[in-house]
Amino acid sequence: MAENSSKTLYQALWNSADILRSKMDANEYKSYLLGLVFYKYLSDKMLYHAAELLEQPTQDLQTAQKLYEEAYQDEEIKEDLLQELQYDSSYTIAPKLTFTVLVNAIHNGEFQLEDLAQGFRNIEQSSEVFENLFEDVDLYSKKLGSTPQKQNQTIADVMKELSAMDIAGHEGDILGDAYEYLIGQFASESGKKAGEFYTPQPVAQLMTQIVLHNKEDQRGFSVYDPTMGSGSLLLNVKKYSNEPGTISYFGQELNTSTYNLARMNMILHGVDITNQHLHNADTLDQDWPTEEPTNFDGVLMNPPYSANWSADKGFLEDARFSPYGVLAPKSKADFAFLLHGFYHLKDHGVMAIVLPHGVLFRGNAEGKIRKILLDMGAIDTVIGLPANIFFNTSIPTTVIVLKKGRPTKDVLFIDASKDFRKVKNQNAIDPEHIQLILDAYIKRESKASYAHLASFDDIVANDYNLNIPRYVDTFVEEESIDLVALGKEMVELNAEIKKAEQEFLAMLDELAVTDETKDLIEATKEVFRG
Repeated sequence: MAENSSKTLYQALWNSADILRSKMDANEYKSYLLGLVFYKYLSDKMLYHAAELLEQPTQDLQTAQKLYEEAYQDEEIKEDLLQELQYDSSYTIAPKLTFTVLVNAIHNGEFQLEDLAQGFRNIEQSSEVFENLFEDVDLYSKKLGSTPQKQNQTIADVMKELSAMDIAGHEGDILGDAYEYLIGQFASESGKKAGEFYTPQPVAQLMTQIVLHNKEDQRGFSVYDPTMGSGSLLLNVKKYSNEPGTISYFGQELNTSTYNLARMNMILHGVDITNQHLHNADTLDQDWPTEEPTNFDGVLMNPPYSANWSADKGFLEDARFSPYGVLAPKSKADFAFLLHGFYHLKDHGVMAIVLPHGVLFRGNAEGKIRKILLDMGAIDTVIGLPANIFFNTSIPTTVIVLKKGRPTKDVLFIDASKDFRKVKNQNAIDPEHIQLILDAYIKRESKASYAHLASFDDIVANDYNLNIPRYVDTFVEEESIDLVALGKEMVELNAEIKKAEQEFLAMLDELAVTDETKDLIEATKEVFRG
């Protein structure tokens, strides 16, 4: 991602947020900002592509707009152009509704909110991919202003700020970058709600590389995230696969706004509609997917920590939970999420899930589930991450790697809790820290104060408790002290001090004594004579 591009993006988001901050909380204005960023992305991308199709490529939006308007007026060109745009991108925007034209109208004092609303509707109706995509962006909300004029002005002000961004030319994950920036900047305002869906990129990169290890060249790799949030975990697979165009993405999300965000993210990343399988529903309440395919090569999860769930007794008949004979506690759904993901893992697949440390040692129902998983050899690796690396919580977390059909029941423990960089109020994991973890995961051998390959007997001896300090001893023994040498050094120091005092007293005797200094000199001598 180009540095200048990022600065422009962040500054535009900050300025836009300033406009909305006094009107609503951060969790609400995030939807407006990301929705408008997405509309601008679609508009800019279409204009540049239209210019290419007209064989007059340009990097200037106003020039592209003019070319598009002229072609739209030409009946001989218009139909073919619109068909090609629809075929390539599954949508078109009328020239009078592009983001560029709407911003021009704002500058001319002619902007009407209804034009933007119509643009949203046209996009949503152009393809199933875009259906209801902007439903969270209420352009007529009273929070934007008490009158239609004030609502018009608020959105116009935000669009003017966002118009500075070169969205189509932005390298990397623009929506992810924008989302992470908003969460990072406004976490204190939005609280837990805004941050509970986002997995920091370093953690996402680590989990993805573990799940994709030795499968980078696999065509048709399928990946599933039952609590996908904005889809960043799923989309990371694209970065590390050598066959990115063949990946199938399966994801489910409870929050409708966040579900729409994940859909936008898929579109921004150019994921073909046939490879997107996203769903808006409660993962625990109702199993999904239930139609083929139901098992996946990789499962990636960062569920909400220790969330409440119904734990209804009927779930004991659910194939996801029935083999364990007990259910995760009502007040801690951590193992319910884990078992859901594990159920949908292929026999040779790999699953990585982030959870709080409590799942490693809590007893009762959770202890029983953990014991069964360990008896099955399902838990492959436990990685302790540094505390305070997530936006919404400072608690330390762990990545648990699970596999089916392993020939052994040993567990690799990696304690990476001390490998981080302090950044303001948070800790950050750098690429070298991730590489250390990956190296340890791949080598799968013990390393002093960092990793330990525990046998199944070790696990049983620890009563199936997986608390990392039981296996990885990070205690650093203090160097032993040579008392003889220390005593000799103290004698030498005392001699030097005594000598310095005698020299100082001798110097005092040589001073000229006056009525003003007499008492001070005598008092000083008394101190040093002891």
